[in-house]
Parts: sequence; C-alpha cells; structure tokens
Amino acid sequence: MKIQTYSLVVGGRACNATCPYCVSKMTPYQGVGLHTEMEKINWRNFKIGCIFAKDNNVSTVLFTGKGEPTLWPDQITSFLKKLKSYEFPIIELQTNGIILYQQNNLYKKLLKQWYDLGLTTIALSLIHYDNEKNKSIFQPNGQYMNVQKLIKQLHQIGYSVRMSCIMLNGYIDSIEELEKLITFCRENKVEQLSLRSLEKPRKSENSDVAEWVTNHRLDDQKTEIIKNFVKDKAVEVMRLVHGATVYDLDGQNICLTNALTIDPSNEEIRQLIFFPDGHLRYDWQYRGAILI
Repeated sequence: MKIQTYSLVVGGRACNATCPYCVSKMTPYQGVGLHTEMEKINWRNFKIGCIFAKDNNVSTVLFTGKGEPTLWPDQITSFLKKLKSYEFPIIELQTNGIILYQQNNLYKKLLKQWYDLGLTTIALSLIHYDNEKNKSIFQPNGQYMNVQKLIKQLHQIGYSVRMSCIMLNGYIDSIEELEKLITFCRENKVEQLSLRSLEKPRKSENSDVAEWVTNHRLDDQKTEIIKNFVKDKAVEVMRLVHGATVYDLDGQNICLTNALTIDPSNEEIRQLIFFPDGHLRYDWQYRGAILI
C-alpha cells in the first residue's frame, strides 16, 4: 500500500465561515461533533498512525478539519510537537485564513511558533482573486479579510502559500477569470495554485447543500475548456494520485485536481485520516473506509 497524505482532523465542526457548499455538512460526521472545548486526543493511536504513515513513505502531513482547524490553535500546537520526532518533511495547514487575519496579534505569534515547530505551508481556501467575491461566499455578513495582506504576512514569516480554489459559476468559471487568478498569484508570489471543480459525495448528508452544489457547479463543458487551456499553455511537471496533475505555466505552479475519491483497484490511497478519537480512516464520505 502507498499513501499520499497523512491528514490530521483538528477540533470539532465549528467554523467561522458560511460556505453554502460545505463539504463537511455533506459527509458523515465520523465522530466529530460540534464542540466548544478542545477534544481529547487518542495519542496512542496517533503514534500508530504516524508509524503507519512513515512505513508507507508519506512525505506530507495536512492539518484539516470538519470545521475550521485554526479555531483550535492549542490542538495544532500539540500535534506539531508530537510530529517533531517523526520528521515529516512537509507539514501543511488547510484554512480559510479568516481568524489568522482578524486576530492578527494573537495568530502572528502562533504562526511563528508553528513555523519553528515544522509547519511549512499554508493552504488558503478561496474561490476568487477579489476580496469581495470571497466575502460573498465565506463571510457575507462579516468583515472577512484582505487576502493580499495575509499572504504577505505569511511570506514574511517564511511560509509557502497555496491558493486552493474551487471553481464555480459566477466566480472562476472561464479562461478569462482563470488568467486573472493566475496574474493575482504571480503578483502575490503564491507558490502553488490548486484548481478543483465543485462536487458533492454520492450520498449527501445534507440535501440543501447538495442542491446548492448542483445549481452552482461548472458544467462539464466549462470545466473541460479550463482544463484544456492549462494543458495547452502549460508544461506538465508531475502526476499525482487519482488523476491530479501539476503544471508550470510560465513559472506559475498550477495543480488540476478533483474531489476526494477512492479507487478500489489501486493500492495507492489518497490520504490516511486521523480523527482525534483515535479512528484511522482513508476516505471522508464512506463510513466503511476505516482501518482502526
């Protein structure tokens, strides 16, 4: 068996964004509740997960969550301290970035601490290059943030930044919009840009969210036009598991990827997922995809 990423679920389902396409609402809770206090972590099984990941040559650890992981900073710190002895070369944090910006004084210190503990990459979940467009999805009734300023701050600390962008109608939905997004990444020195289609699991736990996805996802024709543009203009530099491909477009890293899936005929799995209660899984949407 080969494993691409070791994902660590941080905190509960609490989130400071209101994304109408929330994948966490569509997939099973898997024992992660709507907590107001930090969950107790099963460190015994965490050690087993780390050993299993190292034995299968995993190079990347990703902090993620059924909510927003940065709402649980103490848990991130605890995980990073425990990870030190396993010497994973790449450790990433998936976040909407909102609290990092809105509570800058506190989180700037935390980000520096996490960097010293081995965190290498901040993957920002965004849907556009324009702050107002992002606000309309993530915090339509809130203050949101200035993405450019946050990226600059992260770079000043030493982090690499990935812009993880979901394409949907009215946002990044054409070659013209993609070109503007690429220009934004270049101007702000964003190291990596990931593009994925808006999708839903085969069986959604929330019909309202699934309906929103159906009504706002790019149709196959638009998706193919964007993919073909990248393929024609860029140079393919790497192929990842489940069809994800990395390109170089005049110096800009672009990864065309897809929603979380499993291929039963393939011995390589996309991610090993550790939940705080000690369960070790390898897919988000299937309860039966569990190791321990």
